[in-house]
Amino acid sequence: MEPRQFRTLFISDVHLGSKAAKADYLLDFMRHHEAETIILVGDIVDGWRLKRSWYWPQPFNDVVQKLLRKARKGARIIYIPGNHDEFLRDFPGMHFGGVEVAQKMIFEAGDGRKYLVIHGDEFDVVVRHARVLAYLGDWAYDAAIAINVVLAAVRRKLGFSYWSFSAWAKLQVKHAVNFIGEFQRVVVEEARKQEVDGVICGHIHHAVMEDMDGIAYINTGDWVESCTAIAEHFDGTFELITWNEIRGEAGETEEEPSVLDGGEVIEQVLKAAGKAA
Repeated sequence: MEPRQFRTLFISDVHLGSKAAKADYLLDFMRHHEAETIILVGDIVDGWRLKRSWYWPQPFNDVVQKLLRKARKGARIIYIPGNHDEFLRDFPGMHFGGVEVAQKMIFEAGDGRKYLVIHGDEFDVVVRHARVLAYLGDWAYDAAIAINVVLAAVRRKLGFSYWSFSAWAKLQVKHAVNFIGEFQRVVVEEARKQEVDGVICGHIHHAVMEDMDGIAYINTGDWVESCTAIAEHFDGTFELITWNEIRGEAGETEEEPSVLDGGEVIEQVLKAAGKAA
């Protein structure tokens, strides 16, 4: 099976560091898909889980090395951190191993349309208090986003974890659908304010592509359950790829992989990036 060629691939919510991460599926996906640009839309590494309990099997290393190898071969790789890998938000504009770090970006597709690309966690507080903010108006909406960003930064500096409303909402099954719909509405409204044609995000682990009142809403999904990615063709059109439906069990391994310690992970990443002696 020859690799499919795309202009851009969007991947998010891999959660390397969690036992739920389907790293083998992602590796299989990357072997069969090539792109000029790969945009990582947050939560690639699950720093929260790693702080609680270190878990980093060989397939997680393989994912990192595969991405770095693609960068060395000429692919542009942009990493937009999410709330689980928020430690990278302290390094906007930095490059490591050919990977660019950005807080967010305006992406121009092959057909000239522009999209706001964000992880999406910054809108948790807006979704939670949507009705009150709608009543108070745009200034309150903007203030809520600003406060959420500042509080997240303060909590990070103090060593506290980010509180995610979306994670809480997923536990409230009867409210989950309402949360997803409200999240979509809020991020689409932000795209409208930015005067772009659409928004590409992750965070809520719910892959979808749809038009919402003239604004394209595109969610990349995740590699914990659905194993989805968004691919941009060279003509600027987008495709939602659900890899576990296409490849079935192809990405699973029979044996439990060995777990590496932090030093080995750092050493191997540096070697893959060509920085080790």
